[in-house]
Amino acid sequence: MAIFGSVWGTFGVIYILTKAIMRVAPIAYEPFMGTNSPLPGFSTIQWRYVFTIYIHCPVYFCYAEGYKGFHLKFAPLVVKRSFTLVVGTTQGNNPINYLLAPFFSMGLFCATKRRLIISWCVSIGVAIIVALVKQLSPVPRCILDAGVVVGLSIGSVSILYHYLKSMITGKLPDIDPCLPTPK
Repeated sequence: MAIFGSVWGTFGVIYILTKAIMRVAPIAYEPFMGTNSPLPGFSTIQWRYVFTIYIHCPVYFCYAEGYKGFHLKFAPLVVKRSFTLVVGTTQGNNPINYLLAPFFSMGLFCATKRRLIISWCVSIGVAIIVALVKQLSPVPRCILDAGVVVGLSIGSVSILYHYLKSMITGKLPDIDPCLPTPK
């Protein structure tokens, strides 16, 4: 039971990210799929312009979303919070925390007020951005989705990296898990 919380919390978040990657990836790859491409009739100059942006967007997302957002902040938080689900602790004695371990690990409940605000604002903000991107024409949508695939992929690998590193070294990430103070 001691390891269940960390496995379910960490790999549940990876599963959520992987599902998002699988939904977005086909759209991101459309320009390279021949007859179904949303870019028919583009001149060579237009193709070069679109291709240049298509390459730069994932590079930017790799750094901003993948490294700065996921690797340095979100992934260590997920892993650290998932490892707090141990029977005998305040978090571990609550069966709801185990049931909803991926969401607990993301800081969506049972967290400090600041962490709750940040986690919920990011989640709602991402949902709004997804809704807006779905309204874009095919070319910009493909470009942005390519960046999202790269960012989420790096995020998933980063969570796995932090988890395996914690398991191998026995040392959790050096980040505040933002747990509420006991009353």
